[in-house]
Amino acid sequence: MGSADSKLNFRKAVIQLTTKTQPVEATDDAFWDQFWADTATSVQDVFALVPAAEIRAVREESPSNLATLCYKAVEKLVQGAESGCHSEKEKQIVLNCSRLLTRVLPYIFEDPDWRGFFWSTVPGAGRGAQGEDDDENARPLAESLLLAIADLLFCPDFTVQSHRRSTVDSAEDIHSLDSCEYIWEAGVGFAHSPQPNYNHDMNRMELLKLLLTCFSEAMYLPPAPDSSSVNPWVQFFCSTENRHALPLFTSLLNTVCAYDPVGYGIPYNHLLFSDYREPLVEEAAQVLIVTLDHDGATPTVDGTTTGTAMDDADPPGPENLFVNYLSRIHREEDFQFILKGIARLLSNPLLQTYLPNSTKKIQFHQELLVLFWKLCDFNKKFLFFVLKTSDVLDILVPILYFLNDARADQSRVGLMHIGVFILLLLSGERNFGVRLNKPYSVRVPMDIPVFTGTHADLLIVVFHKIITSGHQRLQPLFDCLLTIVVNVSPYLKSLSMMAANKLLHLLEAFSTTWFLFSAAQNHHLVFFLLEVFNNIIQYQFDGNSNLVYAIIRKRSVFHQLANLPTDPPTIHKALQRRRRAPEALSRTSSQEGVSMEGSHPAAPAEPGTLKTSLVATPGIEKLTEKSQVSEDGTLRSLEPAPQQNSAEGSPASEEPSQAWREQRRLSSASAGGQWNPTSEWVLSWKSKLPLQTIMRLLQVLVPQVEKICIDKGLTDESEILRFLQHGTLVGLLPVPHPILIRKYQANSGTAMWFRTYMWGVIYLRNVDPPVWYDTDVKLFEIQRV
Repeated sequence: MGSADSKLNFRKAVIQLTTKTQPVEATDDAFWDQFWADTATSVQDVFALVPAAEIRAVREESPSNLATLCYKAVEKLVQGAESGCHSEKEKQIVLNCSRLLTRVLPYIFEDPDWRGFFWSTVPGAGRGAQGEDDDENARPLAESLLLAIADLLFCPDFTVQSHRRSTVDSAEDIHSLDSCEYIWEAGVGFAHSPQPNYNHDMNRMELLKLLLTCFSEAMYLPPAPDSSSVNPWVQFFCSTENRHALPLFTSLLNTVCAYDPVGYGIPYNHLLFSDYREPLVEEAAQVLIVTLDHDGATPTVDGTTTGTAMDDADPPGPENLFVNYLSRIHREEDFQFILKGIARLLSNPLLQTYLPNSTKKIQFHQELLVLFWKLCDFNKKFLFFVLKTSDVLDILVPILYFLNDARADQSRVGLMHIGVFILLLLSGERNFGVRLNKPYSVRVPMDIPVFTGTHADLLIVVFHKIITSGHQRLQPLFDCLLTIVVNVSPYLKSLSMMAANKLLHLLEAFSTTWFLFSAAQNHHLVFFLLEVFNNIIQYQFDGNSNLVYAIIRKRSVFHQLANLPTDPPTIHKALQRRRRAPEALSRTSSQEGVSMEGSHPAAPAEPGTLKTSLVATPGIEKLTEKSQVSEDGTLRSLEPAPQQNSAEGSPASEEPSQAWREQRRLSSASAGGQWNPTSEWVLSWKSKLPLQTIMRLLQVLVPQVEKICIDKGLTDESEILRFLQHGTLVGLLPVPHPILIRKYQANSGTAMWFRTYMWGVIYLRNVDPPVWYDTDVKLFEIQRV
């Protein structure tokens, strides 16, 4: 039958379904088969021929027909999984049912009255022997559907290569088949790389799209503050009920990490061969991150996993087997494979060779960043492996590239956040700071001034650019950005002059009176920067003459801070100035050099770009936990135990945390909710500004530098720098303070943020076919820039 005919027949069936007011019997195969038996419709056809309005009309006006359609389509998938899909006709039926369910499911989820439908039992679909009408044993429709999808993903000659030696052998029995021998790609726990097969990839992709659609019920629930709501679809699919959980987890992970979009190193190769692997890799990445959406709060059960790639020594992990397997990967070669794969893919958009468009540009870097986050968060051995060598810089540079590139684009706020969260997580480990000292020589075209220096300089220059020329919605990230710099500062051996100037420029901008007084939290930024300077002076004075010189040149800023006015009239006057020039922060002059060759300025979003809303992220005090570094390098938490009275001064009481609690009390917010700083409030934190070390440094060095200038009539900085390089402050500075690290700590706020961000990305990236477009999602709002 021609495809035009089959589309016509399919369309006729849809029209009949919407116009029949009487329920159609489930046994009326002649009617139901029109939807899948003799049609060859692509997924795009199904979306075009089954309009949203008609699905909603059937749902409202003849609900029993919609229920029967779903039930029959699932039944066909179950039959296909049972039989092993040997004939072409069976394969076509499975694909047609899969496409139809992908089309219809979002409209089931969108209506609260229908949400339980797939979890209700269907008479006759027993868990036990077939055909028993024993309702005790009946399986909910959702479970039957998920198990059928799992079976079909390891179906010989349909989604995996058959291992049969000859056609004489009987068909491989799908029930006794060991799917661990059919893993899709070499990598973790599997050494054999199967022959690429276009049809198998396409069939896997369709089934994974259906699986992702099943999981997407989460999009139709509003964000819950406690985030503990478990997705029943994911929970069942990742449980021991799914006998393919391990091979499927491994297949998804290996498919993503083994993917090489460059076209095997041949420039322009992607223009000659359409890369059918990319859509599968993208789908695999999306399914993987959704199965790993787990906030670690569920009780653990006995480990029931096998497989040598997993670490059996650890205590049994969470019930979600995908999270469990991920957390137990432990072999160095597996870590290397994963890290190299993710770094290769994240660097792909940066590969600007001399031949523009010579490499295929992948679009799923946000999914990869979520995956990398999950790996580091659930598998501490992986995190330590990442930081063990300078390979971590292959992750850092792409993240800095994305942050810099997205800083002016309102539609990419989510990307900015996840990039910063990953760097915050890494910065809690000493090794990250140490690795940053490696010279930066890769010349990725970036819209930043050209400089010579280390990866630490690159990080500071990019952060400065985000703070001074990003858009307004990034302000909540300033605390995080500076916390990262504080965390790495004790380990930075030698900042370049450019990075030193950028840090002092930030201090200048943040310590103007109008900025300090115009919001309750702004002074924290000054505390963070002073902490950075103190760490470097106390722990890395030798080698940091550039920073010392910059501090001496800008010494007036420190004197102004020490003499910050606290009288009401001056505070009032500063705020008047603020109301006249609200934009002043980002536009304060900073000597910008020429941007790198080949770079494009960070552009705002095109008008009309779609974006999804995000829940607010917790403040830095909730996001991190303070730890003190002891002499031997070990960390000691400084967080007060919950039962202690927090008034007792902990070693961290010099920190702004005391002031955080104070300022709520002292700031008299006026009736209009307008922030109104008082003298008491300013005094409460001004007295805690950690200026002693810097003031002592200035007291010792400024007269010496001035003397050199007068004696030698010097205006040349290189001479002064040479003097500072050989100078020493041993015995002249206050006793070094203990190093404080603020480590990221998991919390329900970020768990919910990740859920909304991840589903927002998936919603926007699935446009062909537009699976969720124009349905009533509740987890986020769709907005136009």
